Amino acid sequence: MKYTPLNAQLYIQNRKQFAGQMKSNALAVFNSNDIMPTNADGTMVFRQNNDILSLSGIDQEESILVLYPDFYDKSFSEILFLKETNENIAIWEGHKYTKEEARATSGVQTIMWLSQFESVFNTLMAEAEYVYLNTNEHIRAVVEVQTRDRRFIDWCRDKYPLHKYERSAPIMHDIRAVKSDIEIEALQVACDITEKGFRRVAAFVKPGVTEYEIEAEYLHEFVRNRSRGFAYTPIVASGASACVLHYIDNNQECKDGDVLLMDVGAEYGNYNADMTRCLPVSGRFTERQKAVYNAVLRVKDEATKMLRPGNVIPDYHKEVGKLMEKELIGLGLIDSTDVKNQNPASPAYKKYFMHGTSHHLGLDVHDVPNIYKPMKEGMVFTVEPGIYIPEENLGVRLENNVVITKDGTFDLMRNIPIDADEIEEIMNSK
Repeated sequence: MKYTPLNAQLYIQNRKQFAGQMKSNALAVFNSNDIMPTNADGTMVFRQNNDILSLSGIDQEESILVLYPDFYDKSFSEILFLKETNENIAIWEGHKYTKEEARATSGVQTIMWLSQFESVFNTLMAEAEYVYLNTNEHIRAVVEVQTRDRRFIDWCRDKYPLHKYERSAPIMHDIRAVKSDIEIEALQVACDITEKGFRRVAAFVKPGVTEYEIEAEYLHEFVRNRSRGFAYTPIVASGASACVLHYIDNNQECKDGDVLLMDVGAEYGNYNADMTRCLPVSGRFTERQKAVYNAVLRVKDEATKMLRPGNVIPDYHKEVGKLMEKELIGLGLIDSTDVKNQNPASPAYKKYFMHGTSHHLGLDVHDVPNIYKPMKEGMVFTVEPGIYIPEENLGVRLENNVVITKDGTFDLMRNIPIDADEIEEIMNSK
């Protein structure tokens, strides 16, 4: 890993929170993600399962965390099982956690090798009544491969059919919803690295550069600052491509007169930044481009003010829609007749602003907490309105990441330029 490990107190506290929501005489099991294959003998880069990571900090494949708070022998109330290394693994794959390193990283005192798992688990299951198993229950998840968690569920239910099984996901969503100070610090680092990438790119963009060159500039700056790289596949979209919400080809030349939309973010310690900025390729916005840009910026600023404890995302999105409706009328894209005759289920503004404004952010870019529960202090959200006008080859989206506080928000991207005049000034100060 490139990043500096986070304070183990985070994981100790998270495990305490999870245990506090478990039924009595229950155990819980969390598995690492698989290393996924590509072709031949190739594999994808390993990305840890965010639930075991948030409970242990262990960023390594083939790891298992077992929690059994009520077990008689308290040394077995938390057990971390790790892949045991050997000389051959060390030569071909590199260093793996020692027991001492895992103990320091996680705060779990009982560390065992994976080869001991089945016999120890059998001992625990002989006493447990309830078993908490983990699955991906993200509201937008589409899981078409059999995960390590799924294989474990099948194995466990087959071997122990008479136990009472419970879902870990609702508890994990609750725990991960509110970020600790340690997590917010990691998110701030991710945002600060993203800022460095943006400033590098703002000085680089000019007519004739390609979208993939811009992507490369970001990646260079991210990795040199201890990020693994992009938090998600970057969108670097110039001209009409900016109207394609998930454009990731990034293969076109940026031309004079285009507006370049960049939805990129660095990850740090598995925590993710999610930024969108727009640059005039020529260094100056046209009058029309600036009008659209400033309309989006006004919606972003007003939407940010609505992120308050007690608000709920679906209601919030409806209110942001009203802001966007007003701006689109001002831009001449819709009129009062369109609004009067609109279908409430598909309001007129959706023609030019068809996505949501905010989502939870954390270990997942679209983080797991329940969108129907009230916002709380310590939650982290994106704010990302946009206006997309294909007939004008113009798409503008602006996005910052904010923490909900007791009486407002704290902007993690407060230092990343966003004002149109400041953007122009940076681009013309080369």
